[in-house]
Amino acid sequence: MPRRVTAVLSAAILLVAFAVPVQAADRAGAGHARAEHERILAYWTPERMASAIPRDFVRSPGGDFQPRPKPDNPGGGGGGGGGGGNVTGASWNGGGAVKTASGKVFFTMAGTRYVCSGAVVNDGRAGYSLVLTAGHCTYDETGEAFATNWMFYPDYDSSPTSNCTNTRFGCWTASALVVHDGYASAGGFNTQATLHDWGFAVVRAGGHANTQLDTTVGSFPIQFSAVADNTSVHAFGYPAAQKYKGNDLVYCAGPTLSDPYNDELTYRLTCDMTGGSSGGPWFSSFTESTGSGTLRSVNSYGYNGVKAMHGPKFNGLTQQTYSVANGATSNDVVGD
Repeated sequence: MPRRVTAVLSAAILLVAFAVPVQAADRAGAGHARAEHERILAYWTPERMASAIPRDFVRSPGGDFQPRPKPDNPGGGGGGGGGGGNVTGASWNGGGAVKTASGKVFFTMAGTRYVCSGAVVNDGRAGYSLVLTAGHCTYDETGEAFATNWMFYPDYDSSPTSNCTNTRFGCWTASALVVHDGYASAGGFNTQATLHDWGFAVVRAGGHANTQLDTTVGSFPIQFSAVADNTSVHAFGYPAAQKYKGNDLVYCAGPTLSDPYNDELTYRLTCDMTGGSSGGPWFSSFTESTGSGTLRSVNSYGYNGVKAMHGPKFNGLTQQTYSVANGATSNDVVGD
């Protein structure tokens, strides 16, 4: 086929000339995606899934992300909205959308197998779905590299087993990961990283039972603006450290504050979820009877000895990352 087509060729001839290669490319792309999906599933043997460890960060008041003693004055706990109705870490027994459309995330990074949490978010592209999680569950901020072998296990609570063949909805693999450069260029898990600690996984349809993730398990709307202090939120995840075993969907509920040790640039919620809950969704306007709400943040980091979870405040940069993920077919760092 010549590189240039003369003007005398008709539209019909052009259609014949180009349609066949495009269709062949589509089939080749689908075949490659299927093969990669099968490769990732084969990688995650029960032994490897069981050996995955949380990738979570504990921050000191001085900004160093190393385990430190409890701060002398950790702040206001539940804040002005404290009192009845606050939940600082309990098993979610309400069912609904949050049970089916959230789950555990497995991935490898710098040779280590990790586990986080995530949730399916509404998207605008047929044939694909998006999973929202933490930036540090998609990208190695120290090695400047994307995670590999990335897999989402929805509704882990219903069948908590290290075996994808025994799941309710199967295991789903990422065809692309998308983060913002604010996270990717942080050079370590520091203040800059906490402000941009979100990531999206693109899941192509046809991987599990030739179906689409969001139409199978459901999805949630997302909003890209910060909520005011004392806004009621629900946070979910699969904590796997200390008193938690990683088998149960756990939630916290209460009013938001801002983190005084991070210049009030990130959220703070009274909560005792531990490692493994990173990337789990935060909802505003959450309805417990349906298990659904609007995504507003994710579990990001904590402080050693303090019963609080912190998360980034979604903004225009989050929306930019989401928009790119909506069309991504390969890994992308947005805004670099």
